[in-house]
Amino acid sequence: MASDLEIARKAALRPIEEIAAMAGFSVDTLSPYGRYVAKVDAASYLAKPARAKLVLVTAMNPTPAGEGKTTVSVGLADGMTAIGKKAMLALREPSLGPVFGMKGGATGGGYAQVLPMESINLHFTGDLHAITTANNLLCAMIDNHIQQGNSLSIDPRQISFRHCMDMNDRQLRQIVTGIGGVKNGVVREDGFDITAASEVMAAFCLAGDLQDLKARLGRIVVARSYAGTPVTAGEVGAAGAMTALLRDAFSPNLIQTIDGTPCLMHGGPFANIAHGCNSVVATKLALRMADYVVTEAGFGADLGAEKFLDIKCRMNGLWPSVIVLVATVRALKHHGGVEKAALTAENLSALTQGMENLLIHIRNIREIWKLPVVVAVNRFATDTPAEWELLRDTLKTEGVEAAPCDGWAHGGKGVMELAEAVCRIADGSAPQPSYTYEDSAALAEKIQAIATRVYHAKAVEFSADAKKTLAQLQGEGYGTCPVCIAKTQYSLSDNPKLLGAPEDYTLTIRSARLSAGAGFVVAFAGEIIAMPGLPKVPAALSIDVNQEGEIQGLF
Repeated sequence: MASDLEIARKAALRPIEEIAAMAGFSVDTLSPYGRYVAKVDAASYLAKPARAKLVLVTAMNPTPAGEGKTTVSVGLADGMTAIGKKAMLALREPSLGPVFGMKGGATGGGYAQVLPMESINLHFTGDLHAITTANNLLCAMIDNHIQQGNSLSIDPRQISFRHCMDMNDRQLRQIVTGIGGVKNGVVREDGFDITAASEVMAAFCLAGDLQDLKARLGRIVVARSYAGTPVTAGEVGAAGAMTALLRDAFSPNLIQTIDGTPCLMHGGPFANIAHGCNSVVATKLALRMADYVVTEAGFGADLGAEKFLDIKCRMNGLWPSVIVLVATVRALKHHGGVEKAALTAENLSALTQGMENLLIHIRNIREIWKLPVVVAVNRFATDTPAEWELLRDTLKTEGVEAAPCDGWAHGGKGVMELAEAVCRIADGSAPQPSYTYEDSAALAEKIQAIATRVYHAKAVEFSADAKKTLAQLQGEGYGTCPVCIAKTQYSLSDNPKLLGAPEDYTLTIRSARLSAGAGFVVAFAGEIIAMPGLPKVPAALSIDVNQEGEIQGLF
């Protein structure tokens, strides 16, 4: 079969005006970016009542083999279109870090892709560049404020706001700035986070409109004074200019799938560090234009789904009608102890053992969040009939419906069974919000609730630094904020090598930081960091441009 890039290039894209008309957008609310991409003026439509059923696509814990969650999301929306439903996608934008690092692109795969694939996976409409620039403008204004007299008495040793860039670069995690004399500013320690993990990205994706965005940016706590009081971006005077930089980026991006289903792709916070969901404004816009909206949350349900429900939905009065949980036979065998190189061989024993990871996520969805769940089995050519039969029988004993997903090979036509099941369940359900913890719980109690209820940890251990920070934030009135746990995506635990369904372990919270603009507190578990590094063999080594000017090797 042709590569994803080859399939994308051969696809017959429709002019974006046609996709807009299909979605219900008028031409005068579009700002075209070429022939196949446009930004939509969301404010023109948000006064309409929401009408769609919201479908969240999440997954079991991911593996190095890849599970294809975005591929399933795209295929599901196309499957809904194929059975005569009016569907729309609401997805995140890719970060250049993973594209050139280990994960690859984020536009789906095979015949279940969003297009134009090359543009989306590279610079797209410049949203992430705008977020990066707004973030770094604030950094520049903090240091300039200190240089020009420091009327806010900012303590350079207590500046917490960091630079960002949309690329993996471990060398920039910890740096020293201001060296070279007085004219170059105050010498201090600094560092970079990847843009997708930045507070500006999180605030951007959780804001309901531009004025809300400006208010959120103004609330960002950037430092503390010599007296220990918080200093905000608003006090530095940066919120207005940052909003100006983000004004055009704040409009959602309209694109299309290979099958012609409309997609709003907007925002891209990481789920292992930030809250892992596309923008609120794009989701709300889609809910007003379609009958079914398919969205996704990053990585496994322990990260993406938990944050989608406990943070995004809680803040914005949203709640899905059904959750689609993506699994693969390969991933199940990996969680059953099989190495990546041997995943293509039939192994029913490992499949049975690895099933426990999937079952924990199913039970969490049902028992914690009280939501119906459908398992989407993303099919691979190496899956055997015996493996598929074992998987389906196991799920049947749990009372869980499972459907194959062949979107990669067949587009929407390969996902019609799943689409039928999801629409049927969505139409018959009206679940009410059920969160992991109460707003009134203390920050440490919220972390413990997530760790013990969602991750199935035996206990939580807080470092001295984490205890101090959480107590300080609690005392300053931030105790009502939701918590966003940053941890490895590969395990329910904070140890990426602890696969399957670990239970007898202690989750370690080593640090915490406030994201007042986003409206949550981030708790760092294990060794997770906000600036990833490139792997030993980065995807960038395979990406090139040929003599005809065509990009090659893009995943």
